[in-house]
Amino acid sequence: MSSFELIKKSQSARYGKLTTAHGVVETPVFMPVGTKATVKAMTVEELEEIGFKIILGNTYHLHLRPGEEVVKKLGGLHKFMNWPKGILTDSGGYQVFSLSKIRKLTEEGVEFQSHYDGSKCFLSPETSMQIQMDLGSDIIMAFDECTPYPASFDEALKSMELSMRWAKRSKLAMIRKESLFFGIVQGGMFEDLRLKSINELKEINPDGFAIGGLSVGEPIELMHEMVNKITPHLPEDKPHYLMGVGTPLDIVVAINAGIDMFDCVIPTRNARNGNAFTSTGIVSIKQAQYTQDSSPLDPNCGCKVCKGYSRAYLRHLYINNEILSSRLMTYHNLYFYNNLIEKCRQAIKADQWTEFFNKFCAASNQSKS
Repeated sequence: MSSFELIKKSQSARYGKLTTAHGVVETPVFMPVGTKATVKAMTVEELEEIGFKIILGNTYHLHLRPGEEVVKKLGGLHKFMNWPKGILTDSGGYQVFSLSKIRKLTEEGVEFQSHYDGSKCFLSPETSMQIQMDLGSDIIMAFDECTPYPASFDEALKSMELSMRWAKRSKLAMIRKESLFFGIVQGGMFEDLRLKSINELKEINPDGFAIGGLSVGEPIELMHEMVNKITPHLPEDKPHYLMGVGTPLDIVVAINAGIDMFDCVIPTRNARNGNAFTSTGIVSIKQAQYTQDSSPLDPNCGCKVCKGYSRAYLRHLYINNEILSSRLMTYHNLYFYNNLIEKCRQAIKADQWTEFFNKFCAASNQSKS
């Protein structure tokens, strides 16, 4: 039986259900980033309280600390971090990409230096799969090479072909029956390379198709253009995952193109830097204008932060480097993202997506002006 059920389409936007070993996830879905077995500043109880059903962990970081052997011995990642719902693990390919100055790339895999102590480490499709299986991930990502931006056609072709060879090796090495396996589409900013990548992935028949190598420094308009070109060619009966994206507008634009799954550090990172997402745009809580502002971050938000705390108090916490600032701001931003995704799902189910999309884009453009 397929792990993914496409239930409803409204234009190209999709509503579906993804079944994992730790529960059913409604899509579209946003996955908070829990790189090191924690979503920064949040408890798992708070994540459940907001309504999240799946989060993301990272192979590279967990391999280095505490090590997959430790996590496996302690009952797997779910038990280790006390999270009872779904976990998707990135393969480590993006992190290795970011370490380009201290890595050695070969057909076999990537040798790199630990950013903790400089010790030599090695990741290959086989080792990445084994680490993710030892962690007990619900969704295991193929090991790939993230193509940088800018890249020439020949560079993107070489990188994509290596990722496709690694995808085949990853699929062979991924033998954990409780987990789903997702392939990653690469090819840089070249549509024909992206389509070739999709066709090669179709041959190995992964449980889901992810789009990698976007949001790596290219102009936002180019990212949106590539998503719109790529997504129509993905199999309709498999989930579509856009990796590492993005802002609320990026997410809504991608849902409009047919994307189902997202992850990004933007809501949590912005929160720690004093920036809150609201229904009228970003509020930078560090600004002096909020010193005596008794209003909530967002009067249209139903989260407990907006119900209980003023902008003045949140600014006070931030200016004084209080830990509670990160906690409250992160809670609000993740609530905002989850609420936005829920509104998207409801619009699709009611077949009112076009109206919702146009209204959201118009409001986003107005908040920028």
